[in-house]
Amino acid sequence: MYIAPSLLSADFSNLEKEVKAIEKAGADWLHLDIMDGNFVPNLTFGPSVIKSIRQHSQLFFDVHLMVQNPLDLVDSYIKAGANQLTFHIETIKNPMKELLEVKSKGVKVGLTLKPKTPVVDILPFIDIVDTVLVMTVEPGFGGQSFMKDQLSKIETLKIEAQKLANPPFIEVDGGINKDTIRLCAQKGANVFVAGSAIFTETSEYKNNIKNLRNLAE
Repeated sequence: MYIAPSLLSADFSNLEKEVKAIEKAGADWLHLDIMDGNFVPNLTFGPSVIKSIRQHSQLFFDVHLMVQNPLDLVDSYIKAGANQLTFHIETIKNPMKELLEVKSKGVKVGLTLKPKTPVVDILPFIDIVDTVLVMTVEPGFGGQSFMKDQLSKIETLKIEAQKLANPPFIEVDGGINKDTIRLCAQKGANVFVAGSAIFTETSEYKNNIKNLRNLAE
């Protein structure tokens, strides 16, 4: 079970300090949302930011590509220090071929879908990915309310993953806090992306992560 703070909720005026603090506080992964203002209605940051913080952290960098043409960006994000690249099923034309090609570059691969996309669209590919990410908010903005109707996707993925010799992680992102993390864990999620539930006062990071972990367990 892994807790993955979302960098979007950090203080961008001092990312080095924030990344070091979150790692010291016990985070397992660092979730990095890449938005292009096209696939989703917002812009965030690019490989240069990831490269700049990579030198200050040993955390697993989980890069979520909310962009229209993600395959064009693979090499730049791997070079910047990404450990895993997660693609939206809505943005890749030949998932089996293209995901395997990305994996061949030595990076782990994730697959995700928007809330309105049925889970059956990604089931044929869960045996080749390292992580499946369920979005419990509409991608593009932080601070949204948790969508309980997405819990059934987690449950379905858990059932299907149990049939595999090497099941993928089931990650959940969107509105994860002390009230919702247990719901997701009960359905089978084992990686939890959290933003505002963690990034409050610096002195509280450790307690926030610990509390979320305890609730998920």
